[in-house]
Order: sequence, then C-alpha cells, then structure tokens
Amino acid sequence: MASYKPAEAAGGGVIVVDDNRGAGAGAGEPSPADVYSSEMTPLQKHVAFFDRNKDGIIYPSETYEGFRAIGAGVALSAASALFINGGLGPKTMPENAKARFKLPIYVSNIHNGKHGSDSGVYDESGRFVPEKFEQIFKKHAHTRPDALTGKELKELLQANREAKDFKGWLGGFTEWKVLYHLCKDKDGFLHKDTVRAVYDGSLFVKMEKERQPAKKK
Repeated sequence: MASYKPAEAAGGGVIVVDDNRGAGAGAGEPSPADVYSSEMTPLQKHVAFFDRNKDGIIYPSETYEGFRAIGAGVALSAASALFINGGLGPKTMPENAKARFKLPIYVSNIHNGKHGSDSGVYDESGRFVPEKFEQIFKKHAHTRPDALTGKELKELLQANREAKDFKGWLGGFTEWKVLYHLCKDKDGFLHKDTVRAVYDGSLFVKMEKERQPAKKK
C-alpha cells in the first residue's frame, strides 16, 4: 500500500477541507486510521487511494485531489467528489459519530456503501469474487474476450439493473462510465487487466505514478 503525505486542497476552494480530520475518536476509542494496521479487503484498498493523508477518512477535497491525480479534469473531479461523498458518506458513518456536513467516507465501513444493480464482484463484506469478475467478460465481451467496448459496457449496465433501483442504476452508470472515460485505449476498448486492477486497488496508484514524470517536464 502506497502512502502519501498530506496535500493542500485543490480546486480553488470549490470543495471545503476539514481542519479536524480524524478527530471523531475519543480517548480509548479506535481511530479510523486503524484500518491500515490490519489486512484490508479489496474494496477498502480500492477506495484507500483517495484517502490522501491515510487517516482512515476520505473528505470531498481528497476525492477531488485523487481524481485530479489520475488525470480527470477539474469539472469531472469536482462532480465526482460531490457525488461519491454525498452518496457514500452517510452510509459509512459510524453509529457513534455525529452527523457532519462535510460528507466524510470512512474506509473501514466502505462495505456499507455498496449499492444495488452492481456486478457483484465485491461481496457484502467487500471481498473480491473471482467468478463474478470472469462473468463480466464471458457474458459481455463479444468483440474481444479480454476487453469491453462502449456498447458492451452499456449492455453490462443494463444486465445488472435491478427493478426500480434508480440509485443503484445511477451509481453503476457513473462508476463504469468514468472508468471507461479515463482508461479506454485509443480504439475504445476497456481492457480486462485494467478492470481487474480497479478491483484490487492497484490501478489508481499506477495511474498517478505514470503521470508524475509527465508533470515534472
């Protein structure tokens, strides 16, 4: 697991930074950062990239910063931060935590943020299910066995839809469409190994590292 130093908020003040990060735990209570001291689930690893200061809590400013780090534009990064934190923050809030307006996502509780109408590749505890992952490409990769086109991705999203689960439809659509936008190749293919790297939490770290030399030039 890569570690990152705390960074200044990006976005020209579009998203507010909380100066009291990680201050929810009282004396004797476990810290949100304790999630990094034990074995993490693949789903926790997936979202941990956006926890830029590794305190166990992801604020909208960090989500924004993470998207900018992997090449998303200002508008997409800001919209993604508000959408993701707005949707996942309340679901991952610990029971004993006070309601907060800054929409923190707790990495340790990210499994509570799973939405319906998804692929099922993560189970209810956030563990990776290989059979479900393989089914994505067996059922929907018609052009190439190891990649999805935009049309095939649309087919996948429609196949995963549960009746009247409008929030789940929106969540799945947003996640896959952003991934496709950022990671498709020049021929419009989203490769299987890229999708696999999303699920195991390694893709975003790799994308940020690949962009660093270019930014220094």
